Amino acid sequence: MKFVHVTEQDERAYLDKVLQKLVWTLQQVDSSARQFSKEFRQNEAYLYDQRSGMDDADRVSAGQSFKRMAFHSESNIAARRRLTKLSESPYFGRIDFVGEGHDEPLPIYIGVHSFLDGTKETFPIYDWRAPIASMFYDFELGNARYETPAGQVKGTIKLRRQYRIRKGKMEYMIENEVNIQDDVLQRELSHSSDEKMKNIVATIQRDQNAIIRNETSRVLIIQGVAGSGKTSIAIHRIAFLLYRFREEMASKDILIISPNKVFADYISNVLPELGEAQISELGIGELADDLLENRFRFQSFLQQVLYSLSKKDEAFMERVRFKASPELIRQLNQYLVHLENSLFVAPSLQISNVRVPAAFIEERFKAFQRVPLLNRMPEVIKEVQSFVRTSLQRKLTGQEKSQIYLALNNALGNFNLLSLYREFYSWLNKAHLFQMSNNELEFADVFPLIYCKMRLEGVRSYQEVKHLVIDEMQDYTPIQYAVLARLFSCKKTILGDASQAIHAFSASTSEEIQKIFPHADVVKLFRSYRSTYEITRFSQRILTNPDLLAVERHGPEPEVKEFIQPEDEVEEMRQIIDRFRNSTYRTLGILCKTLPQAISLSKILKAPDVSLLTPESTSFREGVVITAIPLAKGLEFDEVLVPYASAHVYQTSLDKSLLYIACTRAMHRLTLTCTNKRSEFLNF
Repeated sequence: MKFVHVTEQDERAYLDKVLQKLVWTLQQVDSSARQFSKEFRQNEAYLYDQRSGMDDADRVSAGQSFKRMAFHSESNIAARRRLTKLSESPYFGRIDFVGEGHDEPLPIYIGVHSFLDGTKETFPIYDWRAPIASMFYDFELGNARYETPAGQVKGTIKLRRQYRIRKGKMEYMIENEVNIQDDVLQRELSHSSDEKMKNIVATIQRDQNAIIRNETSRVLIIQGVAGSGKTSIAIHRIAFLLYRFREEMASKDILIISPNKVFADYISNVLPELGEAQISELGIGELADDLLENRFRFQSFLQQVLYSLSKKDEAFMERVRFKASPELIRQLNQYLVHLENSLFVAPSLQISNVRVPAAFIEERFKAFQRVPLLNRMPEVIKEVQSFVRTSLQRKLTGQEKSQIYLALNNALGNFNLLSLYREFYSWLNKAHLFQMSNNELEFADVFPLIYCKMRLEGVRSYQEVKHLVIDEMQDYTPIQYAVLARLFSCKKTILGDASQAIHAFSASTSEEIQKIFPHADVVKLFRSYRSTYEITRFSQRILTNPDLLAVERHGPEPEVKEFIQPEDEVEEMRQIIDRFRNSTYRTLGILCKTLPQAISLSKILKAPDVSLLTPESTSFREGVVITAIPLAKGLEFDEVLVPYASAHVYQTSLDKSLLYIACTRAMHRLTLTCTNKRSEFLNF
């Protein structure tokens, strides 16, 4: 059996050959682009000169010609982008596979994109999403198989290697070992964090690969512990689906509902790195604004969370608790049935010498039950007018039409969406559960109001979306999922971690979400990759998940530092920032419980490289970042400092969850400081 490129020296020589091929191909693409650009300008000039003598057929032909040119130009740009990426790092893995019935091994090099130069001198580079590449993630040496549209292919993996190639240079090569991916994973996890999330194609684990390549689930719920790579897996899953169903689906057909603009910016790099266009993202508040047609001012979810953290408002919490319960949906449905049966009391009408019975009007009203309740009257008016016109055997006068219009609209009553929603709480004998301040809705009322709007007025659907991604699933309530289920009929990927809820009453587990999507498939991820073993163990003492498995990557023990004077705590923070500046770390997150704390601390620690992250921020930057814990969800930092971790600051069950979230943002180093007594959650 003949193997090629056996030694590391052979591999480095082969890499040089591949890079030469890539450079040559890139030059050909550039040459073609220049020639095409020249022809485009010439055609444009010719068509301009001939415009006066062109008929309609000529213009149609010219338009089609320009469309073909534009498509060719876009293809050139995409090819150039892929080749440039491959020139930096052509591939990251290799398996030599001997298929059943064959004698010679086939070297399969795997990269972010595919590459075929058309000669026998270099083997193809396979896109990591190609069926044959799945074996790299799913099998060690020995028997292996992969699925193709034509059926399953079986064989044997005889050689397995992994590389790190950056800027065209091979930094290392790891050979054949069973723990090859563990070795690479440890090296990758030890690196500093970035201002953007990166692709993980070189370190995808077997359980992650199964999720990414899942083609069949209509709704896939990913419940993963902190640091398990949920979001990254979901985005790579989208990249795979775009590759697998490229004839049916494009990036523009996918929507992600994300927690905030900073998080959206943080993950914005991954799909372009994988050769796909960026997908649209929408905050839950933006979606609500769209559905309510900007008719109502309302509090944001973060404002709701931050208010509940800073104020002891029991009445507010009672309102939020009720509207986050599954019971709300059942009672709203009962109320909407009540409105259907009682809101409109059909009158009998006398138009000229024609009597229109109330029974006829009521029957026509109910015949339009598929039309939203408050939109139904125009249809009923048409039916009544037709009835009278047929009886009179003539056209109706303007006065007769007006008489019908006024009588029926008065019978329906002067109701609107908001008044009917408000009336719901009176119907429940719980009028105190609805409050508006300064003509602004509380966020907890927004989606119950939208649910009512669907039935009473109707909303636009999102039929153009072919796949929906919902991140931070634990922060949505049953009524929000009920709305999303009605709005989006497409396939869905829903991901999150019930342990990382930032609001006490909106923590949806995978089991609760399944009640809205009963046919959903649930996968659970228990291995945490982000933090060192020491940080993970420390976080687990705050909030224990017995199923969590930590990757055994070691670092310094987390520290809890207590001070007598507030000034001493602040001085320690300055020293931690100075130490960070002199380290190899790139990001330090200073995570406060509340936004006012973060704003105040940013003023105290004011420095050019210290930035404040607020709900209005749109990007994530390297350096020292001060923010509130709810805004740090989904982000990670090389080092984390949790200030003010005292007993009077962190004392409730929600505080415990926030403290856990803060600690699990740290990759390599974690410090907590407090003045006087530390939080009881840190007494271990």
